[in-house]
Amino acid sequence: MAISAAQVKELRDQTGAGMMDCKAALTETNGDIEAAIDWLRTKGLSKAAKKADRVAAEGLIGVATGDGKAVMVEVNSETDFVARNAEFQALVAGIAEAALSTDGSIAAINAAKMPSGDKTVEEAISNAIATIGENMTLRRAAEIAVSPGVVASYVHNAVAPNLGKIGVLVGVQSSGDAEKVSALGRQVAMHVAAAAPLAVREDEVDPAVVERERAIFIEQARESGKPDSIIEKMVEGRIRKFHQEVVLLSQAFVVDTEKTVAEALKAAEDGATIEVTEFVVFRLGEGVEKQESDFAAEVAAAAGS
Repeated sequence: MAISAAQVKELRDQTGAGMMDCKAALTETNGDIEAAIDWLRTKGLSKAAKKADRVAAEGLIGVATGDGKAVMVEVNSETDFVARNAEFQALVAGIAEAALSTDGSIAAINAAKMPSGDKTVEEAISNAIATIGENMTLRRAAEIAVSPGVVASYVHNAVAPNLGKIGVLVGVQSSGDAEKVSALGRQVAMHVAAAAPLAVREDEVDPAVVERERAIFIEQARESGKPDSIIEKMVEGRIRKFHQEVVLLSQAFVVDTEKTVAEALKAAEDGATIEVTEFVVFRLGEGVEKQESDFAAEVAAAAGS
């Protein structure tokens, strides 16, 4: 099939590979972008593990915490300018607080009352749209609860308390000193934001992701020309390394790289076990396709009309 320049550009933007390599990858995979990414990785021409997130959604991530529970919401706006608006920031903070009294579902949060006033979240968003003049939406929410223990949170590059563009919640189960467990949990949350693990434990990693990596490793190993028995050992070694890189408990702890996260948790125990139950990460606009426009073409078209 014919490969368009737009396809080549998209693949190059996502992988950083050369234009000719991108064209060759697309030709080999009949224009399938995901397959082309894997082809480039097999050839050692790209390190992209997944489709790059090219997003245009603006807004804020908001976090609210309670006793053994925390919630996180993403409220989107059309422009980054609105995210710096104090009224919008107050709206997101209020929505996060309102979400604490719900089951964490979008429907329940929209129906919940805002902390101040008698408006529901849905009504507050509608009013903000009318006042600020931009479309806004409560896109997603997450909730973590533990008992006994704490739910730690971290907001990266916060524009205001508990408001920013990357948010993390980490459930830490322990009957130990709540203040110490909370401090450690925050460090783990910071680690999650920086190291981007896929799961807490090895058996929680999506099997489809592991199989995709295995297929790529097999193809890379075969190009070495080694016998199948050696290839099998090479691939298993690569899979073990992959798990070390993406499993939270196996990663080198960013606060103390001499220890894994699991070792750091064990070292912090003082008569009571400390266990990470789960984590959630929101990166603003993640998964939203970016709408790109040719500004020069728009101006020319307007002038022509």
